Amino acid sequence: MPDSLPADSVGIVAPHTLHVKTPLTLDCGRTLPEFTLIYETYGQLNADKSNAVLICHALSGDHHAAGYHDLDDRKPGWWESAIGPGKAIDTNHFFVVCPNNLGGCKGSTGPTTINPETGQVYGPDFPIVTVNDWVNSQAILADTLGVSQWAAVIGGSLGGMQALQWAISLPNRLRHALIIAAAPKLSAQNIAFNEVARTAIKSDPDFHDGHYAAHNTLPRQGLGLARMLGHITYLSDEAMGQKFGRELRSGAIQYGYGVEFQIESYLRYQSSSFVERFDANTYLLMTKSLDYFDPAKAFNDDLSAAMQPITAKTLVMSFTSDWRFSPLRSLEIVNAMLTAGKQVSYAEIEANQGHDAFLMPIPRYMEIFSTYMQQVAREVNL
Repeated sequence: MPDSLPADSVGIVAPHTLHVKTPLTLDCGRTLPEFTLIYETYGQLNADKSNAVLICHALSGDHHAAGYHDLDDRKPGWWESAIGPGKAIDTNHFFVVCPNNLGGCKGSTGPTTINPETGQVYGPDFPIVTVNDWVNSQAILADTLGVSQWAAVIGGSLGGMQALQWAISLPNRLRHALIIAAAPKLSAQNIAFNEVARTAIKSDPDFHDGHYAAHNTLPRQGLGLARMLGHITYLSDEAMGQKFGRELRSGAIQYGYGVEFQIESYLRYQSSSFVERFDANTYLLMTKSLDYFDPAKAFNDDLSAAMQPITAKTLVMSFTSDWRFSPLRSLEIVNAMLTAGKQVSYAEIEANQGHDAFLMPIPRYMEIFSTYMQQVAREVNL
């Protein structure tokens, strides 16, 4: 942490809490009698409340998208590269809102919170939630903030899927959708990766069918393996090669099964740090939400028909080395929107960082992102 905060940071921020006492019926058929959303805001809401931007987070993200919680923070929010004064999502112009998704583990109602009907932690009994359920809960948050229409809904990866669902489900409640490094549905390969990750978690002897909290333990090994697998898919071969290559930690082969290569050490570190900050039941839930996302399913698998309700102008961005959600998957969204007669722009950015590129301050990416958002800001100021 630097001695002083960067000039382009939103600075010290604190989360807000929304308690919703009215029941929320979920796509799975179950109802939450009440729920809580934790969220952060950056910038100021203007007089007519037209400058609000919603940020939707990805699988392991949360509400802390920018700034620092205190001066001892080792690192800022997960999208510090894009949110702040003078950045792509310019807090000099926009009121930025980022909630922790329903089912998350950072304060919003989910597997780690108390079920009001039993007085016990939900654990594995928390219902499966869908991207559409998230949109509905976020709309309640918007109502509470007095935001009848978002200037833009923005997200990368699973967050991009939420932005797309917003445009389809509640078309009159956003003017722009920015869909970054996403897909209209998961491929069979992506579902397979998620299933291997879930199996690793569920096979851990400390998992206890999801009731590990009652046993005062955590499925660290299983969740750590799931994180290792996920992290490999988020990076490109080129990025891993450039960062680690085949470098040995000790400079010589040890002829054993310990951690010898730098990439092994890196994955072990990612694994051990993740298991202390993320919940295993939440990981299971979030990956299932990814698997189930398929807006075309309700339209006889016709994606362009699913796009018909959209009124928002849309920017779709992809990255050349992203093999988890390749540019071809983004083009499926773009082509379906064009077929449906919608206003859509597309940018494919040359980047070797893999899927994680959407989180990074890649100059060409930020240039396109900023230019588009400047147009959104000009509309707000009309």
